Amino acid sequence: MTRTPHVDLLICDCDGVLIDSEIVSGRVLREALLQLAPSEQELDVLLNGTFGLQSRDIIARVAAHFGLDIPVDFHARHLELSEATIHAEAQAIPGVREALYAIDLPLAVASNSRYDSVRHALRRSGLTERVDVGIFSADRVERPKPAPDVYLLAARTAGVAPQRCLVVEDSTTGVTAALTAGMRVIGFLGAGHIPPEHGEVLRELGVEHLLHDMRELPALVERLRYAAPADALP
Repeated sequence: MTRTPHVDLLICDCDGVLIDSEIVSGRVLREALLQLAPSEQELDVLLNGTFGLQSRDIIARVAAHFGLDIPVDFHARHLELSEATIHAEAQAIPGVREALYAIDLPLAVASNSRYDSVRHALRRSGLTERVDVGIFSADRVERPKPAPDVYLLAARTAGVAPQRCLVVEDSTTGVTAALTAGMRVIGFLGAGHIPPEHGEVLRELGVEHLLHDMRELPALVERLRYAAPADALP
């Protein structure tokens, strides 16, 4: 009996899905903001759960909370330091290269990072040639995640309807963007920055399945590819 596929395009987030960079960028941003924020404890509360957001938005949130006058060049200096530190320290997510090469679907990357940062991450993880649909980054759309723009652009470029796209995301920001775009979502929990309760948070948002180990991705994608969305939940 011929099986009917329900997925035509795989889209992966970059930071925290392809490369374990969120824990690095979060540390760099926290250290920079500690120089300005009057309370370390309050700062940590504000930063909790902000991974996936653009650093500019996180800085603005902290500035508004504390009433800070952020130096004009603060964001640019932070971005330069953050990207340099990620390039020096962040490693590919274990098993991600082998997993994505084992999946016979077109692949796009949709990220809240800048285009050049995503390109570096793909080189670092050995995935440059695998991403055959393209890179869709925050600096190439009008609105970054949690808006759906990068995901809709990826689907439109590939000529695939959003409901036939399967997304791998780690953050609430990214999951919100993909779900708003009308796509199916796998929540990845295997990066270094993920807190213990994060899986339940993603479930409540509406992710279709949770994944802790990239080596299990090919089998999961194969299963979801031939399961209608209502049938895919465990």
